[in-house]
Amino acid sequence: MSYIDVTGKTEEEAISRALEQLKLDRDDVSVQILERAKSGFLGIGSAPAKVRVTYGAEEEEPAAPVRPAVVEKSVEKTEKETRPAAKPAPRPAEKPAAQQKKPAPTEPAHREEAPAQQAAPAAEEIRDEKSEAIRAFLSGLMEKMEVEAKIQVFQPEKGRYQVILSGPAMGQIIGRRGETLDAIQQITSYCVNRAGGSRVRVTLDAENYRAKREESLEHLAKKVAGKVVKYRRSVTLEPMNAYERHVIHTALQDVPNVTTGSVGMEPNRRVVVSYTR
Repeated sequence: MSYIDVTGKTEEEAISRALEQLKLDRDDVSVQILERAKSGFLGIGSAPAKVRVTYGAEEEEPAAPVRPAVVEKSVEKTEKETRPAAKPAPRPAEKPAAQQKKPAPTEPAHREEAPAQQAAPAAEEIRDEKSEAIRAFLSGLMEKMEVEAKIQVFQPEKGRYQVILSGPAMGQIIGRRGETLDAIQQITSYCVNRAGGSRVRVTLDAENYRAKREESLEHLAKKVAGKVVKYRRSVTLEPMNAYERHVIHTALQDVPNVTTGSVGMEPNRRVVVSYTR
């Protein structure tokens, strides 16, 4: 792991300078604030912010299992070299090799079926007043956005409607890190509940983005927790919405020597992963 120390008028400016210098994304680095920015009085006593940005892949852990693999290969080679006369006929060895190849195609076939079963909704589409209002609003919105989308509405539980969008241009609907998808979900919920009646919760998804994003956040949380425990210092993540922060908190709630908290104000509220003994 390597690091650089960068200064700026604010912590955000210092982090941005470091990322621009390293040509890396915020998820690829760990940030430690060394000195907070001080404004002073009339410019007297002011001081810039100073941050330490750590980057680079951790090669120590994956390097460990490589050594026994090399030893196994060397053992196999030595066995073959020391016993050249023990196996003079290659024909008997071809039969068990052929038998091992037969079950191989069946294993990936089962693995490929699992994602399809998870992506498929468990219930049938619902047709009631709220679901029709959701379809009508989203149909008009998709038409204005000039996006062709199939709209499916389900009700996994009372008071919650799950909307699945599918089509050829879902990247435009999802947006950068789901920002457009979140905005459409929020405005759809507002318009449906504004009509009156009992208040319901609307969740919107496209191309199974929510599950993929949640899996990515859980992976990020475990990776950051490993760095926090190893270097015994806090790491501040990028700004996230309330749902994404909840995923991080949940993923690390049972990790030893690690605690999480949130700092800042919306929409720039961040999760801080800290080391505790």
